[in-house]
Formats: sequence, C-alpha cells, structure tokens
Amino acid sequence: MAGTKTYVAKPGERRADWWLVDAQDAIVGRLASQLAMVLMGKHRPGYTPHVDSGDYVVVLNIDKLRLTGKKWEQRTYARYSGYPGGYYEETAKELAERNPEKMLREAVRRMLPKNKLARHMLAKLKCYRGTEHPHQAQNPQPLQLTTK
Repeated sequence: MAGTKTYVAKPGERRADWWLVDAQDAIVGRLASQLAMVLMGKHRPGYTPHVDSGDYVVVLNIDKLRLTGKKWEQRTYARYSGYPGGYYEETAKELAERNPEKMLREAVRRMLPKNKLARHMLAKLKCYRGTEHPHQAQNPQPLQLTTK
C-alpha cells in the first residue's frame, strides 16, 4: 500500500515560540478563544491532540480588557475556600478591579481541552498589567489577533 505518511508530533520535538499580545480594548471572550488556539498549537500544521505543541503567549495591558453588554454586572465568578460558609461570589467588575489576570485566565482555561495537558498549556500564558514584562530574553514576537 503506497500512500502518504501521517505526521504525529512527539513531546519535546519542536521548540515553542514566544508571542506578545496587546490586550488593550480587546473583548475578553474573543481574545481568549484565539489565545487558546495558540496555547494548544492549533495554529500550526503539525498539531497533534495528545502532545502539548503550543507556544508561549505574553499578554500586556490586561487591565484594559472589555466586556460587551451588561456582562460587567451580570457575569459572576465563584470560588470556595473549603471551609463552611467559605463560598464567595463576585461580579466581573469586582474581579477586574481586584485581579484582572484571573478573568482572562479563567476564560482561556475554559476553552482548553479538559485533560491533563490543559494545565501545562495554561502555564504558558503570561498575563501582565501595563506594558512591562520580564520575558525580554525570550524575544517575544508580536502576534496580530482579530479581537476588536
């Protein structure tokens, strides 16, 4: 049987690239879906579902993200401390004031696969307020996303 061979990526076979994304005035859900694709490696032709072949993404200006409609008041985020009466719920506006990184990280986490690789993929997402970041040595390249 003659035919083309199927390419299957192996762990550690390729080196991950570093990308830089400016999140100023970007809508959270639209940005998160595109970041999830880059973190999974679906933007490459050699995507393999059972191998973490995604890239690192540095997101700047995380404090200037947008939500559409009435989501600032209607969307809620819940957490539980593990103690009786330790259930906390806050709106997107309260979370953005306290920890805007968590709002984007949660949106991206929910768009990643529900398996053990998701934790490794999410660890490659680096979020920062403002335009300063400690990853200059990795020389991240700007990534143009259609998020506006």
